[in-house]
Amino acid sequence: MQVHELMNAFRATARRAKKRIVLPEGTEPRTVKAAGLIAEGNLAQVILIGDEDAIRAVAAQQKADLKGVEIINPVKSGRYEAYVEAFYEMRRSKGINREQAANTVADPVYFATMMVQMGDADGLVSGAEHSTADTIRPALQIIKTAPGIKIVSSAFIMVVPDCTFGDDGLFIFADCAVNPNPNAEEMAAIALSSAKNAKVLCNMEPRVAMLSFSTMGSAKHELADKVKQATAIAKELAPDLMIDGEFQVDAAIVPSVGQKKAPNSPVAGRANVLVFPDLQSGNAGYKLVERLARAAAIGPVLQGLNKPVNDLSRGCSVEDIVNVVTITAVQAAAS
Repeated sequence: MQVHELMNAFRATARRAKKRIVLPEGTEPRTVKAAGLIAEGNLAQVILIGDEDAIRAVAAQQKADLKGVEIINPVKSGRYEAYVEAFYEMRRSKGINREQAANTVADPVYFATMMVQMGDADGLVSGAEHSTADTIRPALQIIKTAPGIKIVSSAFIMVVPDCTFGDDGLFIFADCAVNPNPNAEEMAAIALSSAKNAKVLCNMEPRVAMLSFSTMGSAKHELADKVKQATAIAKELAPDLMIDGEFQVDAAIVPSVGQKKAPNSPVAGRANVLVFPDLQSGNAGYKLVERLARAAAIGPVLQGLNKPVNDLSRGCSVEDIVNVVTITAVQAAAS
């Protein structure tokens, strides 16, 4: 699998889907430039949030054509009062009053998140100038997690050149960006979300390996026990899913090692979804593969929310924004 093949497939799906993707960082220069390119490529119906004059001034500086891009100023929008009332009803039990609700919904990220929740947009992409927490917090308060999923996590789509492991070098790695130390239940939820993304985004039949420093009881330690427990929970929640563990990485992806260490496993040596036991191993793992194997790491893609929301790195490029919006549109098409 080549990364351009995968991105071309994403673009084709996005063009067919014609989803509405809202970008709350409407005056951020890379975002404005990306919005023009997304609209030009018919990858999504783009909505920028912010003051229209300020956005158009940035567009002029960036030589960005915003033809076909919708611009919404939250407090001037005809939707604002309805969003304030809806947000107040959602959060009044948490002690918020109407004035606080009005001030919160005026924030572009919150307003954009309300657009998604109220069905006025299909997905959201933020993070070029906001932290991950600033993107996830409104989503957790408003959109919430998907039914049966208790945690928001992240996944990278890894495309490894000249590789026969996984699906010809195509993998999902999770969680590599959000949860520092998930417990067994949370790790199981991450596995289920990752399997869904393998199907939705990569058209793969997921074979999920729960990773550890132990393979099928070869080491005795409470950290390996967590992975065993997570595997059991995931199997109970999704009995038809090919998921197994605990595995060392070589037993998960190398056929000869998998056959030797876990001969009765349907996943051993064939895994294409790798679920790491904590953020330290996940983050280190994807960066090692990216740098040493010269793999493409697409993401992180947020998963586990009821509707598509994705987070950018603050160091992202214009191309990164275009790609993440495209992936968000694909997720929305499958929702």
